Amino acid sequence: MIRISYLPCIIIIFVCAAAQEFFPCVQRITEYGAVCVCNSTYCDTIPPIQTLKSGQYQLYVTSKIELGFSALTGNFSDLDDNLNTTASVTITNITDTRQTIIGFGGAFTDATGITVGGLSEEAQENFIQSYFGEDGVQYSIGRVPVGGTDFSTRGYTYCDEEDETLDSFALQPEDINYKIPLIQRALELRGKENVKLFASGWSAPLWMKTNPTYGKTTSLQEKYYNLFAQYYIKFFEAYNRNNITFWGVTTQNEPANGILGIKIQSNGFTPNHMKTWIKEAFGPTIRNSSFKDLKIILHDDQLPFLPVLTYLVLSDPEVVDYADGIALHWYWNFFIPFSLIYDLLPSSFNGSSSKKELFLLSSEACNGFMNIVGLESSVKLGSWTRGQMYVTDIIKDLTYNHVGWVDWNMALNMSGGPNWIGNEVDSAVIVNGTIDEFYKQPMFYGIGHFSKFVVPESKRIVSTVTGVGLESISFVRPDGKIAIVIANTLSSTLDVAVQIEGKSGVFHLAANSFSTLLFTV
Repeated sequence: MIRISYLPCIIIIFVCAAAQEFFPCVQRITEYGAVCVCNSTYCDTIPPIQTLKSGQYQLYVTSKIELGFSALTGNFSDLDDNLNTTASVTITNITDTRQTIIGFGGAFTDATGITVGGLSEEAQENFIQSYFGEDGVQYSIGRVPVGGTDFSTRGYTYCDEEDETLDSFALQPEDINYKIPLIQRALELRGKENVKLFASGWSAPLWMKTNPTYGKTTSLQEKYYNLFAQYYIKFFEAYNRNNITFWGVTTQNEPANGILGIKIQSNGFTPNHMKTWIKEAFGPTIRNSSFKDLKIILHDDQLPFLPVLTYLVLSDPEVVDYADGIALHWYWNFFIPFSLIYDLLPSSFNGSSSKKELFLLSSEACNGFMNIVGLESSVKLGSWTRGQMYVTDIIKDLTYNHVGWVDWNMALNMSGGPNWIGNEVDSAVIVNGTIDEFYKQPMFYGIGHFSKFVVPESKRIVSTVTGVGLESISFVRPDGKIAIVIANTLSSTLDVAVQIEGKSGVFHLAANSFSTLLFTV
């Protein structure tokens, strides 16, 4: 039933939607900004992408004042061509390309499944449509934890009792009730071939570890390296029986945690132990199994540790033989300058070792993570600043040749959980199960400007970006359209001159906005 407070707005929106074939945002002002409200009867969508003739453009805009996606279509020839502006995006050669994009997405955590499962069936459907439906942001990557994480309601693995045969290995209620149904529906909507799933493990069964605890200082005993590799095979087989197949697997989520004594579930690996784990157990087990084509993705830890990986792990050619990519987290980027990290790498490093090319994937990010030490609030409902932080990081990562960007929890409750160790954070979608609503935050739309329009197999185009308050990155899509994502970080309108191989025009971008310009040359 539609709540009375929304009735006049909803009626008007449905009339508009019938003509425009999309549903605008129902906006609610919050303490920190604004959100778009979805429930069992209504949820905003994205205006459809048009077929553009040569010289035509379609501009999608999300702003701090007006959330959701709005779109307008026009001709470059009709734009103001007075290029005397302080901000510009210039593409001189659309064939001057760099990395190929794999995609954008988020994680199917227990917390996501639990919070979404608390909604009515109709609201659940609106949620999954928002992320994976044709009228949604169309995620193309999904990260799946192997067993429990801190974003579970308990610590658990798939073989809690000591069993060196692994005969007692079994998926848990969290998989059956929360993760698998959500993944299956996402694959049904998006198409299995259009979603790349990759698995990441947090903790081995406690009896395999040097210190029988989920977190703090604890590592995998070397005598169990091969058995734990077989544990992964059991996981893939179990999900396969549920018609879910994987594209990739990381070698360990945040292996530094178990060395540094952080309380999040972990298997600690030193660089030398990581080399042994990959080349003597994990790599051979994967490559000699029926899942031999899985992409093996190294690191899955903080970006500032990348030099350690490069010099101490990738220096071993046997490790590189098994590797396909490198996964990087964003959390420590705020303490060490981004450029400094890459300056510490060999001058030849561009996402590759000396022996083979390895893709770079941003595999985890979330805002509010300093809540665990009391330095910020977990959830800041409607925060535009947090949305801007996402967009800035995505642009920066892609500029450094990353091939995709993966958010952490796709949904959390109003306090940023559930999280069994109290590590509550923020999420692009916040669920209010008490009144059967969920809220799309600016972070959702920030990611969406990439996941919706910078589709897999797009290639980054070299572009020149100038102007205070302007951040931008450009791509050529597989359908030939140019996609330029632009962020205006100023609190005033910004006139941006866009020049693409001789065609030019000025776009007046709203204050505090994310925009995507689609253009056919």
